[in-house]
Amino acid sequence: MPLTYFPDLRLNAEISGPVSGPPVVFLHALGTNLRIWDEVVAHLPKHRVLRLDMRGHGASDVPDGPYSMGALIHDAERMIEKAGMKETVVVGLSIGGLIAQGLATKRLDLVRGMVLSNTAARIGIASQWQARIEAVQTGGLTAIEDSTMERWFGRKWRENPAMPALREIFRGTEAEGWMGAAAAIAGTDFYTPTASLTLPTLALAGGNDGSTPPDLIRETADLIRGSQFHLIRGAGHIPMAEKPDEYIEILKTFLKGIGHG
Repeated sequence: MPLTYFPDLRLNAEISGPVSGPPVVFLHALGTNLRIWDEVVAHLPKHRVLRLDMRGHGASDVPDGPYSMGALIHDAERMIEKAGMKETVVVGLSIGGLIAQGLATKRLDLVRGMVLSNTAARIGIASQWQARIEAVQTGGLTAIEDSTMERWFGRKWRENPAMPALREIFRGTEAEGWMGAAAAIAGTDFYTPTASLTLPTLALAGGNDGSTPPDLIRETADLIRGSQFHLIRGAGHIPMAEKPDEYIEILKTFLKGIGHG
């Protein structure tokens, strides 16, 4: 499934695995793209996997911003339908986790479980996001690159072996796409709708994550009855890049535990 044409937008996606396999959808973080899931997907050969580039990111179109969270949720919804999937487990990282929460609230027929990775019901506050958007408007993504890497990887970000590859992905993101999606995060608060969800949920946190600290992720997990919480020590905001083996094992154990393995 290469570029998929909708009336208003082209979205880039990849689909792999047997058609009859348990369906899993991967949604990436702000300033990244679907490539961050490469190693994880390689270890799920029996699953039907869909991953997509969010609007403004990767090879998808970059419409003028700001974007609404409703539009991002709708993009994921129609791509899942285009792929012929139902009752998926949606694995969402950061903004991808916000999209997963909104999608589960809107379309329980499409979502039977969630992995909320390094995300929360609300991420930051509007004034923080507006300051970053203004910095990017003035100086491009270069203006926030170092601060973003520090939030992702912690104080010793320059020494992190996973950082260079993620920095290149970040640098390859269009500024308009980053700003558009950042505006969607700034305007999103899912505490009330997420608290109404009862589907199987795994919340994952990285011990060094400065973007969505573990306590914030645990707070979100506690909103969902019966959810599981797991802390990956020594990892930051993009744990599948820093601790891929541990991340994959945790994910596979969860999928097997809910009968989706």
